[in-house]
Amino acid sequence: MTTGDKSAAGVLSAVLPGRAKPRGSYPHFRRAGDFIFVSGTSARRADDSIAGAGLDTGGRPLLDIRAQTRAVLENIRDILAAAGGALADVVEVSTYLVNMADFAGYNEVYGEFFGYDGPARTTVAVAALPHPQLLIEIKAVAYVPAADSRRHP
Repeated sequence: MTTGDKSAAGVLSAVLPGRAKPRGSYPHFRRAGDFIFVSGTSARRADDSIAGAGLDTGGRPLLDIRAQTRAVLENIRDILAAAGGALADVVEVSTYLVNMADFAGYNEVYGEFFGYDGPARTTVAVAALPHPQLLIEIKAVAYVPAADSRRHP
């Protein structure tokens, strides 16, 4: 794990090996006390390919919101695990969709990971994301008490 500053106040930032490298100067997550803040996460893989993105036989883009949503939530799950948390610890998510027409597919897959007892959620449409094949980005906040030594990194 490539870490940033860790202070006595329990603040830790990390860029994780084997994950898609952030496209800017920010960490995959930042832990501040009992909270883990996961930066906006997409379906981008470590090799820069994008889950749920391909081409049809005519060379036109084929983009799958369900595959991308699943990949994003799995990426968040893995980032949280590296930070000492789990999806069950997520208390809030913000989702950014390029097209609200994708809401039903996104919502369907989201329901495989979270129920009504899951995190508070906001979903908004945006004009674009950092790559034209990305349909979705999600950021999350998890509550993981630092004193929980079973899961503290």
